[in-house]
Amino acid sequence: MLDPSERFAQLLREDKRYKFEAYVFVFEALNYAQKVLRMGRETPSEPSEFDDPEEDEPSGPHKHVTGQELCEAARRYALEQYGYMAKTVLNSWGIHSTSDFGEIVYNMIRIGRMRKTAEDRREDFDNVYDFDTAFVEQFEIKPQE
Repeated sequence: MLDPSERFAQLLREDKRYKFEAYVFVFEALNYAQKVLRMGRETPSEPSEFDDPEEDEPSGPHKHVTGQELCEAARRYALEQYGYMAKTVLNSWGIHSTSDFGEIVYNMIRIGRMRKTAEDRREDFDNVYDFDTAFVEQFEIKPQE
């Protein structure tokens, strides 16, 4: 069995849609959601084939953030980190919509780097918000009439 870093490297080789930085950003956005925005609730996650059999509760309770919550946290975190360049930065990593956050999360679930609950669906990330509305419109300079 591949160790976690080898599984991640293999994922990057197989799915070239997203750069390494996109995955780091999603991990950071999840941390931001849980620690700064205090999003999420304690809930058991589904067992993973990568669980350590030596652990007492390999799929025990974790602070779970929904797809919509993670998208909102990612929006806030991107604006905090990159300001008016947020959309440009995310686009440069292959992230063009909230659906891309879902693809990244489910790639990481597949290799054992994130978990999901029985209620979670990949579609939870679809069309949460429009990137232009979320990242561009508030910075547009409009002439006064």
